[in-house]
Amino acid sequence: MMNNWKKDDLSVRLITEARLRVKKYARTTELTYSEELSRNLGTNLYFKWENHQPTGSFKIRGAANKILSNLTECRRKGVVSASTGNHGVAMAYVCQQEGLSLELYVPSSIAGHKREKLETGKTHLVLVEGTCEQAEALARSQARQKGQVFVSPYNDPEVIAGQGTCGLEIFEEEPEVEEVVIPVGGGGLISGVAVYLKKKKPSVRITGVEPENSAFIKNSLSLGRQNNDFPEKPTVADAVAGGVEEGAITFDLICRYVDNMISVSEEAIIEAMRLIFRSHQEKVEGAGALALAGLLSFPGLFAGKKIVAIVSGGNIAPSVWEKLVLA
Repeated sequence: MMNNWKKDDLSVRLITEARLRVKKYARTTELTYSEELSRNLGTNLYFKWENHQPTGSFKIRGAANKILSNLTECRRKGVVSASTGNHGVAMAYVCQQEGLSLELYVPSSIAGHKREKLETGKTHLVLVEGTCEQAEALARSQARQKGQVFVSPYNDPEVIAGQGTCGLEIFEEEPEVEEVVIPVGGGGLISGVAVYLKKKKPSVRITGVEPENSAFIKNSLSLGRQNNDFPEKPTVADAVAGGVEEGAITFDLICRYVDNMISVSEEAIIEAMRLIFRSHQEKVEGAGALALAGLLSFPGLFAGKKIVAIVSGGNIAPSVWEKLVLA
């Protein structure tokens, strides 16, 4: 929980400064026009390929900004984090490059191929029996007790500013964009992108997409308050699964800057994975296909607009991808 957080702490300036840091490890990803899908959906659709990042997802942006903003302290005290996969992979990568020790708390249910990626270098995995939220809470508590630097997957202004650099790149390349559609888990990506774009171009619409089986943010918005009492089910979009840390600053930012939150079925996610491969030969994970799944499920919301759909990641076991996409 960020006790001293103010809603105006994030700004275009902080995200612009983050860009100068994160370019050490994060690349400027391609923005590609999708001719066939634009024609079929009645939109002008562009994909932002965050699966092309060195660690396979957008998470490298936030991890790099947080660590490089506090590098001296990280070297002196050590780094602690929590993740179900993509954030952990990004943390392990940056820490390994910087020669930092990392203690990473993960649910024991972590996907096997992601666990293999994490068990390298100076990364020490701490398996937690329980949910993502419980792993995060334990990691934060342990870091506080030991005086270490804790890096949240999403609930941190410097992490969110790093993710916001994705929005900066979109605005630079397609300033006429009318709507950006973004996968949502903890909300770090959509918060950072929304802050930057709304402050640069208030007319742009921001839409978030969750799986119906793990729609924690949409459920909280319907209640008018953050709430993790949601009947979660397994989802192929495992990178966004799980609830949100109590008091997360992302929920405040979503309430303020995000125009719409929709949820999609498992069938829509799998169909989106298939279409992305057939149209662009890109193998993306379930979470990475959420934005397109949103367009497929609610075409009337996006008809006739210039849309950017963020493909958040591509970290999926080849056997799982083949079973879902080629079946």
